[in-house]
Order: sequence, then structure tokens, then C-alpha cells
Amino acid sequence: MKGINIPALLLAVLVVTMFCLVGVAMFYENTLFMILFTLLGFGTMGYGLMLKRKRKSDY
Repeated sequence: MKGINIPALLLAVLVVTMFCLVGVAMFYENTLFMILFTLLGFGTMGYGLMLKRKRKSDY
């Protein structure tokens, strides 16, 4: 069995946290933070997918 990829796990937790913070910003009706956390969430997810694609092409 392979070990857990800790950096990828932390990146995934960060993405989920960003989208949870979008929900918190919606509760407080703060449009600026809704937009900010949405963009940060998608940006972080894109960065993770880029790293995954780069890692697969290296093998």
C-alpha cells in the first residue's frame, strides 16, 4: 500500500476550507469575501490539478 501524499491532502483541505468560507461569507452577506474565496478556491484547485498533471507526466 502506498503512503499518504501529505502535500496533496493539505491542498485538498485548503480547497474545501475556501469553499466553506464562501458559505460563511454568504451568511454574513459579504459579497467581496464571497468573490474572493470563490476565486481562491478555484485557483487553489487549479494549482492542485496542475501539480497532479505535472507529476503524472514525470513518471
